Amino acid sequence: MKILIPFCVSLLISIGSYAQHEGHNHDVVKSEATQEPKVDTSLILLETIFDFGKIPQGKPVNHNFTFKNGGNSDLKLVNVQASCGCTTPEWEKDKSIAPNETSVIKVGYNAAAEGPFSKTITITYNTDQSRVITIKGEVWKTPTSSAPVNTSSSILKD
Repeated sequence: MKILIPFCVSLLISIGSYAQHEGHNHDVVKSEATQEPKVDTSLILLETIFDFGKIPQGKPVNHNFTFKNGGNSDLKLVNVQASCGCTTPEWEKDKSIAPNETSVIKVGYNAAAEGPFSKTITITYNTDQSRVITIKGEVWKTPTSSAPVNTSSSILKD
């Protein structure tokens, strides 16, 4: 018992230290000259996650992710890649976004499969930088036939 408590304490400290490691922060880029963290502000996303909530099966849905060029030079989206074929991103492929200008990435989801979903879309910009946005929700199964006839209404007519 005396050995178990110090072991557990050291394990928790190790896990906490690992979780705080700077390698897990994807928005921080180290400057080669100073080796100090530098926050990438060239692509500012107004939202990174969108929840569609409950949507009916067989009814595709869309959401526009708006972003802004927060840098001092033009921003170019190189690629926008969805994690699966049921998610379709659309963007202006040949457009350069000027500083302080906004643009949109339209993300469509084909709600064919029933159940909860969470899909990621990776945005690659300015040649080698990337960010990830997410859509999620739940698809509910729609009835295969119309509602049954209410036979109780004939009782009311008598």
